Amino acid sequence: MYKERRIERHQLSYFLEVFNGINNKSIGFLGNVSENGLMLISHLPLMVGARFDLRLKMPADDGPQQHIKLKATCLWCQEDVTPQHFDAGFSLQWAPPEYGQLVSALQQYFCFYPMPASA
Repeated sequence: MYKERRIERHQLSYFLEVFNGINNKSIGFLGNVSENGLMLISHLPLMVGARFDLRLKMPADDGPQQHIKLKATCLWCQEDVTPQHFDAGFSLQWAPPEYGQLVSALQQYFCFYPMPASA
């Protein structure tokens, strides 16, 4: 049995909180992303079929936080394996170019590439 972790875990939910774009209240945390949608992890069930104005507040090393506004429709919502949490899938209706940059950056950051063959 392994006693030491070889790959550091990265908890997105500590950084990528999702807010209601209208009242700026937290809705949940980003579970995963794609070019056309996202999954949200929330403490409350979300209404399927409803349209949401969402806002991602991106952490910044220097300067002000970047806000990415999205318009999305909730396609499904189900209980998470974690008690008192819900997973909800969204289809994006509108997203700015910054969202595409976020998706690309996260895909690159979390991809595992094969080790090069030793010569």
